[in-house]
Amino acid sequence: MKTLLLVTIAIIPLMLSCSNDSTTSTTTTNAALPPVFSKFSSAVTVSTEGNYVVLQSKGLPDHQSCYYPTSDSLYHAYNGPNPNFTQAPGQIMQQNYTFKIPVSPTEASTHSATPLGPIGISINGVPLFNQYNGQHNPLTVEINTFDQYNGHPTPNGQYHYHVEPTHITGAKGEDALIGFLLDGFPVYGPVENGNLITDDSLDVYHGHFGPTADYPNGIYHYHITAEAPYINGSGFYGTAGTVTQ
Repeated sequence: MKTLLLVTIAIIPLMLSCSNDSTTSTTTTNAALPPVFSKFSSAVTVSTEGNYVVLQSKGLPDHQSCYYPTSDSLYHAYNGPNPNFTQAPGQIMQQNYTFKIPVSPTEASTHSATPLGPIGISINGVPLFNQYNGQHNPLTVEINTFDQYNGHPTPNGQYHYHVEPTHITGAKGEDALIGFLLDGFPVYGPVENGNLITDDSLDVYHGHFGPTADYPNGIYHYHITAEAPYINGSGFYGTAGTVTQ
């Protein structure tokens, strides 16, 4: 005769670490968007994410350029003032940039150097680059490849400005807001209070503190000048955010 053994299995409830008793929920509140960001063109999507302003752009200039494909309505042969202009290889190509910059920038305890590639964004969505070429050498020959509005593309089609974007200053004024660097501090044109700004007027980061039309109580801000380093000097004044593409 076979004997049937009955085995009783105890089922012990599994205690999960995500139970209501052991977790703490947090809520992230987006910072208010400062009014100055309304100065960005409709080509730039502006929003906030936590303590950052998020700026999304396709990086396409809103002005004519000899670097647009000839089939594009914004193509125009070079007609600028540089008699030494030489068109570089490459054409403007659409990008997908996302810049995240501090909504309330502060001075960094350690100032980091600006990288090659985008260091900021102009109000028309075109990236700002520093004073070096792709080999991290000073701009020399490259200056003669700038189009009629002082921009040119990289070999992979990233149109950008290293120097004064004359389309913006021509339309808005030479004292106008040009854009922001990744650290959240604004960039203005080469004139302030009717005076032409030179490198001697600025600190090693190519900026200074003072009131502007957008910040009447004063803020640290950069200026574009006619001399190197043009937009930025020995690194970011504040702590840089991020840019992806």
